[in-house]
Amino acid sequence: MLFWLSQLSETFTVFNLFRYITFRAGAAFFTALVFGFVFGKPLIEYLRRRQKGGQPIREDGPESHLISKAGTPTMGGLLILSALVVSTLLWARLDNGYVWMVLLVTVAFGLIGFADDYTKVKARNNYKGLSGRSRLAIGFVVAFFAALSAMYMHPEPLTGQLAVPLLKDVLINLGWFFLPVAMFVIVGAANSVNLTDGLDGLAIMPVMIAAGTLGVIAYTVGRVDFTTYLEVHFVPGTGELLVFSAALIGGGLGFLWDNAPPAAGFMGDTGSLALGGALGAIAVATKHEIVLGIVGGLFVVEALSVIIQVAYFKATGKRVFLMAPIHHHFEKKGWAEPQIVIRFWIISLILALIGLATLKIR
Repeated sequence: MLFWLSQLSETFTVFNLFRYITFRAGAAFFTALVFGFVFGKPLIEYLRRRQKGGQPIREDGPESHLISKAGTPTMGGLLILSALVVSTLLWARLDNGYVWMVLLVTVAFGLIGFADDYTKVKARNNYKGLSGRSRLAIGFVVAFFAALSAMYMHPEPLTGQLAVPLLKDVLINLGWFFLPVAMFVIVGAANSVNLTDGLDGLAIMPVMIAAGTLGVIAYTVGRVDFTTYLEVHFVPGTGELLVFSAALIGGGLGFLWDNAPPAAGFMGDTGSLALGGALGAIAVATKHEIVLGIVGGLFVVEALSVIIQVAYFKATGKRVFLMAPIHHHFEKKGWAEPQIVIRFWIISLILALIGLATLKIR
């Protein structure tokens, strides 16, 4: 919205700053951060009053959670979503299709998560939320329209193509099969982040790290001079997603300020599904679907641990991990919660750097 102030630059040169994506990204970051600082505590207090007893704790989870996390309100993701949406609408170019695609995916998955959280809290039962099939079905519908939009917005040489990292100009022509692949990326990212969100601060920091990495990638592939030098594909218009990514990081830090361990409120499915969907949508928009698997490798491992555990248990009646997702496995092995969280943050940062390196290594 504020981008249009750049039209006043001929009269007031200071408004020329609004033409620069990097300036608006920085402004979006600070807007979302301040939003989180201002509304964080009031939102937590409101949720605490409305949710008597807080989020229901899974009885089949770690025993320590039944005591340490009891009474903690959920739906804190509303703070991140609000900060993200407000900042993006203020600072991003609203004539950019990629911005709207990613923003609508984020909000749609946030609504799915909100419905799930609300149902659980109302029923006072962690198993009374939306069914897994319902969440997946609605998620795939949202992802279908997002993937279809991306295909039409991508320039002709890239339509229906899957880019292969580390190799110069290598594109796999998937044609219309690109749709289910992109849908899987978006829905898979949303649910992987959701599975990771099991300890205080465990998911939000890796999400911010991944968002920052994807924001840099979006800015890079959206500039023809950078893509020519790096010999990567050029996707005009994606640079504007840096503003969205910066707003996400600002909103995430604003949330973390009042929810650093021990958390005063959980972001819940409202936040985790929305943020995961956002990462998947950015990856699809920038043609970096495979790189997302590297940058978000932590989320991939968390999801795989659940899949492996369930499949192996059904086949043999035995477990591979002491408990899944894998962060609970380490809890069972005696690791302290902060130890798990910080080590997973470190792993996320390493994976993000590896993902960024794919831009240069060709």
